[in-house]
Amino acid sequence: MLKVLPKQKSSSTVSLLEILSMAVETLWSNKLRTGLTMLGVIIGISSVIAITSVGQGVQKGTEQQIQALGPDVLSVFSGAARSGNIRQGIGSSSTLTWDDAKAIAQQAPSAQIVSAYLVRNAQIVYAGQNSSTPIYGTDLNYPEVRDIQIENGRFFNQEELDTAKEVAVIGPTAESTLFNDGDSPIGKRIRIQGEAYEVIGVTQSKGSQGGMDRDDVVFLPLSSMSARLVGNNALSGVSVNGILIKAGNQEQLNAVQFQVTNILRLRHNIYPPQTDDFRITNQADIISTFTNIVGLFTVMVVAIAGISLVVGGIGIANIMLVSVVERTREIGVRKAVGATNSAILNQFLAEAIVISTVGGGIGIGSGILIAFVAATIFKFPFVVSFWSVIVGFGLSLTVGLLAGVIPARNASKLDPITALRSD
Repeated sequence: MLKVLPKQKSSSTVSLLEILSMAVETLWSNKLRTGLTMLGVIIGISSVIAITSVGQGVQKGTEQQIQALGPDVLSVFSGAARSGNIRQGIGSSSTLTWDDAKAIAQQAPSAQIVSAYLVRNAQIVYAGQNSSTPIYGTDLNYPEVRDIQIENGRFFNQEELDTAKEVAVIGPTAESTLFNDGDSPIGKRIRIQGEAYEVIGVTQSKGSQGGMDRDDVVFLPLSSMSARLVGNNALSGVSVNGILIKAGNQEQLNAVQFQVTNILRLRHNIYPPQTDDFRITNQADIISTFTNIVGLFTVMVVAIAGISLVVGGIGIANIMLVSVVERTREIGVRKAVGATNSAILNQFLAEAIVISTVGGGIGIGSGILIAFVAATIFKFPFVVSFWSVIVGFGLSLTVGLLAGVIPARNASKLDPITALRSD
């Protein structure tokens, strides 16, 4: 209900407080209408906050995952096999060998560290406990390229690699799955595809990223895995799934990629216009490309959420216009006892701003909560940028101000006599 401002209080501060107090009282007396009016703003602001936060969280999580692989690391994968006219996935063909990795280490000046590896998923078993775990057959350089540290025991040595020794290094998740009695796994023998391997070390925890548990892993000597588990050698040498090449820094990646490409083409007798039977991935390029894609996607979805704000603003304007019609007689009474056009204008503007501000605050809280729940469920970093909150709150104020202008102006211009005659 509209009230008459006491004339004896002329302070602008007191007047503003009274206007806000009356606006809140009027809105509170019409809770359902006020709630429905706020809904559009709440949905729009919460969408902006949640989508921006989720986009930044996914981007940060992916960047962390790629950074964990090494921003200065090149990955070389085997080519894709073909079945008829169907091209299978990268790495489905045995086109890379351990000798390729050794040649790169010797002949590529910009390559600092080179490591070859095999990878398969297999069942590991110990004393009735079992788990399906990624098995990596690696050389001695793999821990340095992937920054793998040993928590207990040790990594296998050159002699064990040369003799295809049956030894294994396991991750903390594999340890807790198989050895749940709390005993140290060092010296125990696990079985992988029926082959027995002695556990000689446990790696430090690297955590999970992007839903992938990097601690659920087993490392074997590449020679042992190739001979005992895979049994899939190339025509010459030991077949590998990939080769990791660490450069001195990111600036040298292009030079390393150029050198590796030429070395492999010469070794594989590939000449133009023949297609390479390998693929080289640059981690820095992946980060840049992914950042651009996520950025564009976030902008697009935030723009869609902005449309919700516009719809919310239209909703506020409609409700306020209806409110002016419903309260025509009250406006006439107020004008008849001395209320100015400015006072009427200010009260209706205040009501629109209060609706959008409170709705914006609820929207910000809801957006942050949605982003937190999404980050918890899908396991990516929880990120809420300060600018998105400020922009969201600023948008809610702007929507309220713009949506309230026309209704407030209409209310302030009502003729008091006509207003008093209305039913």
